[in-house]
Amino acid sequence: MKKLYKFLLNKLPRPLLIRLSYVFRVFAPLLYKGNKVECPVCEKSFSKFLSYGSNVAHRDNVLCPYDLTLERHRLMWLYLKNESNFFTEKHDLLHIAPEQCFHKTFKNQKNLNYLTGDLVSPIADMHFDLHKIPLDDNKFDIVFCNHVLEHVDDAMQCMSELHRVMKSGGWGIFQVPQDMNRENTYEDASITSPEEREVHFWQKDHVRLFGKDYPNWLRKAGFEVDEYIPSDHYSKEEIERYRLMEKEILYIAKKK
Repeated sequence: MKKLYKFLLNKLPRPLLIRLSYVFRVFAPLLYKGNKVECPVCEKSFSKFLSYGSNVAHRDNVLCPYDLTLERHRLMWLYLKNESNFFTEKHDLLHIAPEQCFHKTFKNQKNLNYLTGDLVSPIADMHFDLHKIPLDDNKFDIVFCNHVLEHVDDAMQCMSELHRVMKSGGWGIFQVPQDMNRENTYEDASITSPEEREVHFWQKDHVRLFGKDYPNWLRKAGFEVDEYIPSDHYSKEEIERYRLMEKEILYIAKKK
């Protein structure tokens, strides 16, 4: 049963995985009962998390078997909970490619005017191309757009659109896969096959791999950028228990 569970989580297309996640969570607490790791989003503990990722970027013990959070989701949640007024003040929120682990919670928050958008996601309120968001300028206090910019044709155009729809004084979180061993973002339009893209960009449907210069892309789009680093806020024991990436940087993009 565990082997089948792990196979489905790693191989199924994300839209189908979203639909089946409600079934997965029924069995997860029984299959992985324990107290070695903890997901701060669902507030459940397990003997271990599941492995996840492509052949090139495969990681062990990272995927919560209940709500399907990964390291990046848990880091974002901890930031929102401990470092922001996200849960206490009223906000107009745009969430691009809404993550299943956040969607229901955010939708039920009475302090949020919550709108979701995506090209194909079955849980999005609107379907549109991020290169041209069909929404007014200066509309949202907060914008989330995670693990999308590595997929789009023109990342700078999409960042500019995210900046356009954000209110002055607003902020956003736009997480991307980032190779911290690479100074500059790697793009090559001649690499088109899924197999080659996985080798070069870590996943079959990625078209670039962001490097250390990623925050400079955000600045070029008009944002000011703050950095939130797990090791500055959590002990090694907490990082291990929550299964965070110790060297991951959460960039907080702000609009003047």
